[in-house]
Amino acid sequence: GRRQYSFLIRNIGIMAHIDAGKTTTTERMLYYSGYTRALGDVDDGDTVTDFMVQERERGITIQSAAVTFDWKKHRINLIDTPGHVDFTLEVERALRVLDGAVAVFDASAGVEAQTLTVWRQAEKHHVPCICFLNKMDKPGASLHFSIESIKKKLKANPVLLQIPIGSGKSFTGLIDLITNQQMTWRVKSRAEDGRVFETKSLSQSDDPELLQDAMEARAALIEQVADLDDEFAELLLGVYGENFDAVPPAKLQEAVRRVTLARKGVPVLCGSSLRNKGVQPLLDAITAYLPAPNERHHDLVRWYQDDLCALAFKVVHDKQRGPLVFVRIYSGTMKPQSAVLNINRNNTERMSRLLLPFADQHVEIPSLTAGNIALCVGLKQTVTGDTIVSSKASAVAAVRRAQKEKEGERKRGGEQASLVLAGVEVPEPVFFCSIEPPTMSRQADLENALTCLQREDPSLKVRVDSDSGQRRHMVTVSVAVCPIMDSSSSSLTSCEITYDEEVEEQLSPDVRDAVENGVNSSYLQGPLLGYPVQGVSTMIQSVSMEPGTSLAMLSACVSRCMLKALRQAGGQVLEPVMSLEVTVGEEHLSSVLGDLAQRRGAIRDIQSRHDSKVLLATAPLAEMMGYSTALRTLTSGNATFSLQLDIYEAMNPQHQNALLNKMAGLA
Repeated sequence: GRRQYSFLIRNIGIMAHIDAGKTTTTERMLYYSGYTRALGDVDDGDTVTDFMVQERERGITIQSAAVTFDWKKHRINLIDTPGHVDFTLEVERALRVLDGAVAVFDASAGVEAQTLTVWRQAEKHHVPCICFLNKMDKPGASLHFSIESIKKKLKANPVLLQIPIGSGKSFTGLIDLITNQQMTWRVKSRAEDGRVFETKSLSQSDDPELLQDAMEARAALIEQVADLDDEFAELLLGVYGENFDAVPPAKLQEAVRRVTLARKGVPVLCGSSLRNKGVQPLLDAITAYLPAPNERHHDLVRWYQDDLCALAFKVVHDKQRGPLVFVRIYSGTMKPQSAVLNINRNNTERMSRLLLPFADQHVEIPSLTAGNIALCVGLKQTVTGDTIVSSKASAVAAVRRAQKEKEGERKRGGEQASLVLAGVEVPEPVFFCSIEPPTMSRQADLENALTCLQREDPSLKVRVDSDSGQRRHMVTVSVAVCPIMDSSSSSLTSCEITYDEEVEEQLSPDVRDAVENGVNSSYLQGPLLGYPVQGVSTMIQSVSMEPGTSLAMLSACVSRCMLKALRQAGGQVLEPVMSLEVTVGEEHLSSVLGDLAQRRGAIRDIQSRHDSKVLLATAPLAEMMGYSTALRTLTSGNATFSLQLDIYEAMNPQHQNALLNKMAGLA
C-alpha cells in the first residue's frame, strides 16, 4: 500500500568538508546499485553527479545534483552537496527537503572546518545522520582520532557499528559489530571493482587479537545503546542480563535505528570509497537507520492528508525543456498534464511532464507519490521555496484541519497555522558588481538570462545599473535631492522617495515602479566609489518620455539623473563595514590576525569554542574581496567565517584616495 511504499523510500544527502570523498562515495553507490556500468573518478573528470564543466575542471562539487536509484527493494533519492564554503547555500537548499544525511569524513583528518558548517545546518533542520569514515587506506587514517574529533568538535554521540581490519595500505575490510560478521575485500589488482567481497562469521577468524577487539567493541556498543534507548535497556536486563553476547542482531539494529531517529546518537561506519571497500555496508546502513518520509512527522502531511502538497526546493534552466523544478512531495500524488496551485504566487500552472532525476539525465514517469523527489517540466512561474498544492479547495480544507487541530492548544502570540512551507533562508548580498550587454540588441537576452538566474539562485539580487553605455531614447526627468536627518540624533537616516502631487496622479504603476527602480539603483551605486547612498530624500518633480521607450531604459535614465543630482548635493562618503566571525585553530590564529590588520579590521573579541578560537571583528567590505580564498590559504582550509553588514561608517580620506587611485588604475 501507500504507507508501505513510503517506508521503502530514503531521501538522503551526502555532505562533508571539501575533498573528504563525497562525490566518489556517490559514484560507488551508483555503480554497486547498478545505475552505472563504469566507475567514475573525480580525478578523471567522468563522474555522474559532477557534470558541469566548471565542476570537472576544478574537481569539486558546485551545485547539488539529484540522483535516484534502488538498493535492495528501497528507493533512494540522493543529493550530492558541495563541501566548498563558497557554496554553503546549495547545502542549505538541499538539507531543507532531506530526511537523513550521510556525513563523510577523511579518516586521517577527522572533523574539518566545513564539516562543522554542514553539521550545524543538518542540526538546524533536525536531520538524522550517519557518519562514514572514508579513506581508511591512507597512512594517517585513525579510527580513534576520528571518533574523538566527532565527540569533541561536533559534540555528537558516535555509535561505532564497525571496526576496520588493518589500517593504511593494509586496510582489507571491516567487522560488523551488529552481526558479528567479518567482511573482507581480497583486492588482487587496482582493476577490481569491489563488487565481490567475502563475508563470514567472526567466530571463524583465526586472529585472536582481532576477535578480542571485536568482542570488546560490541560489548561497548550494547552498553552505549542501552544507555540511550530505554526499550533496549529493559530487554537487555530482562532477557539477556547474564549474556550480552546472546542479544539478537535484529534487536540491536532496531535499537540503533530508534537512537538514530531520535538524534540521540550517530552511527559510525568506515571504509575507502576510492579503493571500493565498505560502500555496500554503507548502503545497507542508509536503509536500516535513516528515516523514511513518513517517519519525519511533517505537519503538512496531517493537514493535506491525501491531497497534493509539495515544496519547490531548486530550479534549474534547461536549453531544451526550459525551467526544471525540483520538488519534494510531502503528501498526495503528482501527475503530469495536471493543473497545480502555487500558494506563494497565488496562480495556477499546468505541469506538462514529470521526471525522475538522474544527474544530467532524466526518466519520464506517469505519476509519483508522497515522500519522493521529482522533477517538473512546465512550471514557468515557480521559484525556489514555493509551495505547490492541487487546488484552492484543498488548501482551504487543510486550513480547517490545522485550525481544528490547534483549537484545544494555547495560541502563542496569535499565531495561525501557515500552509506555506518555509523556504530557504537566503542571506542578504554583500558583494555587488555591474553587468551590461555588448549591444542594445542583446538587452532582451540579458534580461531573460538574469530572470532565469534569479529563479535558479535565490541569493542573486538584480537591480538596474545606469552606466550601461546603451543608446538612449528621449526621457526627461526632474528631481530634487536633499539630506534627511534623524530627529533623535545627528546621523543620517535611510533614503525615501516622494512625488509632486500632479506627477503622482499621472504615472501608471509600471512607470512608477521603473522610476523608483532607477532612484534605488542610484542609491545603491552611489555617486562616488560605487558605495550605496544613505540619508537622502528624493522628490520626483516631472517625468516625460516618448512612446516606445522601454521601462528598463526609463530606469537607467532616472538613475543617471539621480547620480548627477547626488554629486551636486555633496555629502560624506560612507563605506559599508562588515561584522565578521572567523572560527580558526589556535595554530593559525596569529596569521589570521595579521591578515585582518592589513585589511583595516578591528578585533572586538577572541573567544574559545571547543578546540578552536572564534574571532569577532569588523572590517570594511572593500577590503574583504577574495577573503574566502585568502583564509583557506592561510589556514590550509581549516577555518570558517561568516560575514554580514554591520554599519556604514565615514571613510578615512587617506583610504578614500587610495581606493580612488586603485580604481583609476583598474579603469
